[in-house]
Amino acid sequence: MPMRRLSAVGIVVWIAAVVLALLSSYDILSLSPTVLTASRWLAVAILIAYGIVRRSLTTWVVIAIVVGAEVGHDFPAVATGLRVISQIFLRLIRAIIAPLIFSTLVVGIAGHSNLRQVGRMGVKALVYFEIVTTFALLIGWGAGTIMKTGVGVTVQASTEAQPLQPPAAERTWQTILLDIFPENIARAVADNQVLQVVVFAVIFGSALAMLPETRRRPLLAVIESLAETMFAFTNIVMYLAPLAVGAAMAYTVGHLGLGVLVALFKLLATFYVAVALFIGFVLLPVALMARVPLRRFIGAVAQPVSIAFATASSEAALPRAMESMERIGVPREIVAFVMPTGYSFNLDGSTLYLSLGAMFVAQVAGVHMSVGQQLVLLLTLMLTSKGVAGVPRGALVILLGTVGSFGLPVEPVFMILGIDQLMDMLRTAVNVLGNCLATVVVARWEGQFDAAIGRVASAPATPV
Repeated sequence: MPMRRLSAVGIVVWIAAVVLALLSSYDILSLSPTVLTASRWLAVAILIAYGIVRRSLTTWVVIAIVVGAEVGHDFPAVATGLRVISQIFLRLIRAIIAPLIFSTLVVGIAGHSNLRQVGRMGVKALVYFEIVTTFALLIGWGAGTIMKTGVGVTVQASTEAQPLQPPAAERTWQTILLDIFPENIARAVADNQVLQVVVFAVIFGSALAMLPETRRRPLLAVIESLAETMFAFTNIVMYLAPLAVGAAMAYTVGHLGLGVLVALFKLLATFYVAVALFIGFVLLPVALMARVPLRRFIGAVAQPVSIAFATASSEAALPRAMESMERIGVPREIVAFVMPTGYSFNLDGSTLYLSLGAMFVAQVAGVHMSVGQQLVLLLTLMLTSKGVAGVPRGALVILLGTVGSFGLPVEPVFMILGIDQLMDMLRTAVNVLGNCLATVVVARWEGQFDAAIGRVASAPATPV
């Protein structure tokens, strides 16, 4: 209990110091910059002392977020140079993704030899994904329509603005469907095409399951060893997580600065409120209906969600999220199938962001769209967003291409680019949270969620 009070004191002191700094910057209060800086670093010191005693990886990730934000604010030149640390971490994580997904999926399918269950589970997962992402789409659309985030905002058209990549609007449904299937599995792995790896692994696992036991068992044993090795690999890499998270946060604050929120604060605040509504009125009722053990679930998702928030990368959180869901009682075959599939079809945060962003663009442009046109726009965003979880700034790219195909100007999208990092952090965290919940829901739906395993496995977090 004293340790918890120490962490609470540190967080309260730091938040109070930040608020006082903001008030002082707007001349609401007159305080010495030295006093403000000293008070913030005092709070950081308290949190570090708590982390040394607590010795929890999750605790250090949270502390790293605070320390990174402080370094980014006080030493922006140094902070921008720290990005390489988070990039090293992300590279190591990306090296894990393909072999981890392939091995766990193949073992989950071929190890049980129940292809009918795989098909049934896939249908249930897709139905759940589409229902939840539709709610996310509608909440983002409603928030943008009610708050009118783009009304009164003016931007000058720029002839220098260039698309972030070849126009996404040219993608047809045939192209999207074709991109699901791998032409070359090595290329799919190299390009980090998660959905293509999933498709290959499902077909490979199904083929392996059809072989006689004597032919299946040797290869299956090798792939099972690969899966266990990749989980051990993940544990090693995760020791770098606090440094990577702190560096990513320092770069974000140092690169963007706090003043970036002034012009687009309304849009940013609306997005955060809309996400809170989505969690409170969609994800929470789903968790209650599925009888998800909330306390253990929150404890399990705290680390992967915080990593996703700080790094703005779903991939960085995937290995730990898969391991955490298995630890609270979701069978490995369900985790291996639902989690990576959800990274392509269950992008709750990105979907909400896209609908809100599209309304913002239309309002800035002063273009009135009928309800029918808005619904077509939303449907297009839902379809074109599938499979972009592994693409850097993928949601922004999709937004840019889609609004252009509807005759809307692209300049407001480049305006969003200024705060996209701050929005990307939250939408990525919600993507991870939604996929973690989806694995538990599907496991409940299949009658395979083992709460007893969850109770035994809900041990303290991995020590540093």
